[in-house]
Amino acid sequence: MSISHKLAKLAVSLEGTLLYDELNKILYSTDASAYRIFPVAAAIPKSEEDIVKIIQFATENNISITPRTAGTSLAGQTVGNGIIVDVSKHFTKIVSFDAENKTITVQPGVIRDELNIYLKPHGLFFGPNTSTSNRCMIGGMVGNNSSGTTSIRYGVTRDKVVELKAILSDGSTAIFKEISSAEFIEKTKGNSLESSIYKSIYEELSSTEQQVEIIKEFPKPEIHRRNTGYAVDLLLKSELFGGTEKTINLGQLLCGSEGTLAFTTEIKLKVDTLPPTSNVMVVAHFHTIQESLEAVVIAMKHHLYTCEMMDDTILNCTKTNREQAKNRFFIQGDPKAVIMLEVASHNSMEDAETQANELIADLEANNFGYALPKIYGADIDKINELRKAGLGLLGSIVGDNKAADSIEDTAVELSDLPNYIAEFSAMMERHGQSAIYYAHAGAGELHLRPVLNLKTKEGLHQFRNIATEVAILVKKYRGSLSGEHGDGIVRGEFLPFMIGDKNYELLKRIKKAFDPNAIFNIGKIVNASKMDDNLRVEAGREEPDIKTIQNFSDSMGILRAAEKCNGSGDCRKLPSSGGSMCPSYRATRNEKDTTRARANALREYLTHSEKDNKFDHQELYKVFELCVSCKACASECPSNVDVSALKSEFLYQYQKANGFSWRNKAFAFNAKLNGLGSVAPKLTNFMVNLPIVKKTMGIASLRQVPHLAPQTFRKWYGKNWNKEPSESFVNGTVCLFTDEFTNHYDVSVGIDAYELLTALGYEVILVDHEESGRAFISKGFLEEAKAVANKNVRIFSDFITADCPLIGIEPSAILTFRDEYIRLADDKERAVKLSKNVFTIEEFFKNEITTGKIKPSQFSEQPKTIKIHGHCHQKSLSTIEATFAMLNVPKNNSVTIYNSGCCGMAGSFGYEKEHYEISMQMGEDTLFPKIRATENNVQIAAAGTSCRHQIFDGTSRTALHPVTILRNCL
Repeated sequence: MSISHKLAKLAVSLEGTLLYDELNKILYSTDASAYRIFPVAAAIPKSEEDIVKIIQFATENNISITPRTAGTSLAGQTVGNGIIVDVSKHFTKIVSFDAENKTITVQPGVIRDELNIYLKPHGLFFGPNTSTSNRCMIGGMVGNNSSGTTSIRYGVTRDKVVELKAILSDGSTAIFKEISSAEFIEKTKGNSLESSIYKSIYEELSSTEQQVEIIKEFPKPEIHRRNTGYAVDLLLKSELFGGTEKTINLGQLLCGSEGTLAFTTEIKLKVDTLPPTSNVMVVAHFHTIQESLEAVVIAMKHHLYTCEMMDDTILNCTKTNREQAKNRFFIQGDPKAVIMLEVASHNSMEDAETQANELIADLEANNFGYALPKIYGADIDKINELRKAGLGLLGSIVGDNKAADSIEDTAVELSDLPNYIAEFSAMMERHGQSAIYYAHAGAGELHLRPVLNLKTKEGLHQFRNIATEVAILVKKYRGSLSGEHGDGIVRGEFLPFMIGDKNYELLKRIKKAFDPNAIFNIGKIVNASKMDDNLRVEAGREEPDIKTIQNFSDSMGILRAAEKCNGSGDCRKLPSSGGSMCPSYRATRNEKDTTRARANALREYLTHSEKDNKFDHQELYKVFELCVSCKACASECPSNVDVSALKSEFLYQYQKANGFSWRNKAFAFNAKLNGLGSVAPKLTNFMVNLPIVKKTMGIASLRQVPHLAPQTFRKWYGKNWNKEPSESFVNGTVCLFTDEFTNHYDVSVGIDAYELLTALGYEVILVDHEESGRAFISKGFLEEAKAVANKNVRIFSDFITADCPLIGIEPSAILTFRDEYIRLADDKERAVKLSKNVFTIEEFFKNEITTGKIKPSQFSEQPKTIKIHGHCHQKSLSTIEATFAMLNVPKNNSVTIYNSGCCGMAGSFGYEKEHYEISMQMGEDTLFPKIRATENNVQIAAAGTSCRHQIFDGTSRTALHPVTILRNCL
């Protein structure tokens, strides 16, 4: 029987899902590492019984199993050529909680930050805090023995593991927890696989010769962040093996074992009291890396809660990232490195301030740091977010020279750090390299990355040579080659050198004791693959020449734009983490629907497809189908992967080969059709909402097609524009962009905008121009969109200036001038120049409020309570704060902003019958519940026409454009 037939039989037997199609093999072939290995399948189990069946299948067919949660591993732990077992979707339960004893039991798919949301009301939290904490899962943290920014105060994951429930390689279940020496001996006496494991461990570690070898070769015990091989050195603390401790817990061995020994299904953790809320962060600025590291030794004498470093490479990447550019406010001058030093107090803010002052005085006394600003409150959170974005930010580096993770994770004793880095830097100079330095300086661990082009043979050669020399250097200091990210593929090859051949053979015997049939995550830790095999990119390849209609020169082409995605998985964060990325993943929790999946799939086909039109693949259509082009990834993805731009190009190229459907044509040419329908709007509205018409057009039966207004906004303007001389308009002239939505549907909003602006002293002019092209762009009609962009750029460039700006009512329409037109227009320079004077109407009002042209005295003092839902394009390309400022001008307005994600309508997406349910689920994620909880006397502001329709369909509440609300405040 062929493997595909066997997989089909397995799929039928599972309660969960087994995916073995080409697309999902592609999506599970990579994680956040440099590696790419195609699995035979990806399993999404729903129960422990499913996992047992998968284990039995793997044993019978000699196939490896690779456990996976969020897939953010940096060393290649979660890729393999067998079955990837993804527990992130269904193994997400909190099993039990004991507040009194401060323990909690969870399944491996529980997200670290979600766990802490659960614990916070009880005054507790789980301490280890990785940069991926809003999407990484406890199972992965246990697998890697993760540490993060808080390890200097709260320890590493291994310190928190109380008990692990695991399925062994024969399908039996074992509980690994703290037991007495006598209990350990008792467990060696049975005939089960569990007994055999205990017996093997006892026999191996009872050898005095083996104990001496472990003590001699393993990293210094003072290095708390060490993840080298299996933690047999910790087991030597037991009295069974020459130590003094009366108890022993083999869970310590499983923690950091990267899923190579057993399949963990439940994890019991110790949790801590919440950290103090009175805190101060000192951000020390340095002219050199070396000075910063010497300063760390001094700083760590203080009671720090975090001690994190970022170098200038990462800081410079923040300049071009829409989200993180806001968070670099603290930078003074041009530092080569900054170190974030946080002190805190359970007693008072005065105590924290005193600690900060003593820290600063100590640094100044030793002449460390040219600037030492103190940061407080919410600003500390912003800096921490910037630090967490570090890895993703490195992905935004344009071109083929990338920050390679060959030496990502070295850790040495803190007192050795300055000398170690000095030698490391000298070594990098010999290689002609200027490395990137960041992360956990206070723990003696820096994430070090050379900048290499792995597409070249020279780059691949350096990849290995640098890794080898760094291993030698780390061994010199008795450091750990992996501090927290694990051995995986990238470091597994070096284990015999790092711990000695005798210890390495011990690890192989332990692996065999746990996994005699060799099915658990083969090729990691022991018998590892070569660190320069199975890379995502092939050295010496001929770079594909991909022709696009959009201009991707800012990324050196569309392929390199997709390659910016390094797999860090920021797109897998859930609504509780804020933001909007990625609404389709939040609704389905399927890897296929992540921003990462779309970039990975596009990269794969553009690189390896043998078709003339490399976009012409049904798999690409499937992966892009649920992308709603919200553009959240354009700002929230630290690597600046704008999947919306990638999708519109894909749709154009794909439809060139496969044809443009009549429904897509109808939506794309909606503005033209509305022009015809506006001749008899009542008849048009009746016809398009007939059930038979909606069914024929593929529109969801529960949707009402928006009604055309009795007259267009342009017609109204022609009858009502103010003919007074321009000098009567004391605040100058603005050009109002008449977008296709305002002109045909939301005419009342256009009227409100005109009347509001004129009442405030502005002359409002309309000119003859093209539609925005938004519908063309969203449906992949890029030739038509390009023509629109060229014509609008030509029309408006002649007279739009800072004194006569172009302002727009519908965010998705006006913001095309600042986004898509830059990629589409033939005269890019002219388009960029024009975009500088194009604003959403909210941005315009905010600017005018700032200059004092618009004042509270112009508005009513009648109290109003308003809540704002931001359009996704506003959040990504503009700012919701502009709406907040605009609606706060009236003296007694009380305005707040919903922390809401994408509404889910996304233009035509929510009207399409096959997307209706997913559209409504996107709305349910955050927006609908917040709207329903809003009192009826509160006005809901939403600038997007799609948002307003979705809010009504999902909650029966009427939302108003901010312009209408402010017009009613005059």
